[in-house]
Amino acid sequence: HEPEAGCSVSDHEDFPAQKDECVVQGKDQKKLLRMSINTALAIGIHNFPEGLATFVATLDNPRVGAILAVAIAIHNIPEGLCIAMPIYYATGNRWRAFGWAMVLGMSEPLAALLGWAVLASCFTQTMFGALFGVVSGMMVIVSVRELLPTAHRYDPDDVVVTYSFMAGMLVMAVSLVLFLV
Repeated sequence: HEPEAGCSVSDHEDFPAQKDECVVQGKDQKKLLRMSINTALAIGIHNFPEGLATFVATLDNPRVGAILAVAIAIHNIPEGLCIAMPIYYATGNRWRAFGWAMVLGMSEPLAALLGWAVLASCFTQTMFGALFGVVSGMMVIVSVRELLPTAHRYDPDDVVVTYSFMAGMLVMAVSLVLFLV
């Protein structure tokens, strides 16, 4: 039995239960790739102020910096999934999906160092607020225009999307509470 287009034989050997759902085809594949790229770009840009925030917080108070790093690490897990899953289902290549998630995950510490080097002389609270405001707007647009509609397209009866959405909000709320402790 030949695997469908876009899936490698190793994918089928490692995950035999996914033979029929390995790769999205046609028009949906293009939509999924576009969503993946938009999400990856937004998250990559989103990581810049996060990395900078963690670095600055650590310089000011190492305890707060450590707590912030843990909170950010918790929410980086679903970010990685938001990048890797659509890329995997659009291409069938788990290494490409892993690679994209890894590169964008590494952008956070690299952005922190680069951002600090560039902004150290002119860093102000206003600039910090502006960076987070811009990134927040970008992430809201990506979520509302790309992620939620795509989730509902694959779960039209809303069996898991709403519960998953609420679980994601709960995870973030808990991470924010941990930050305040």
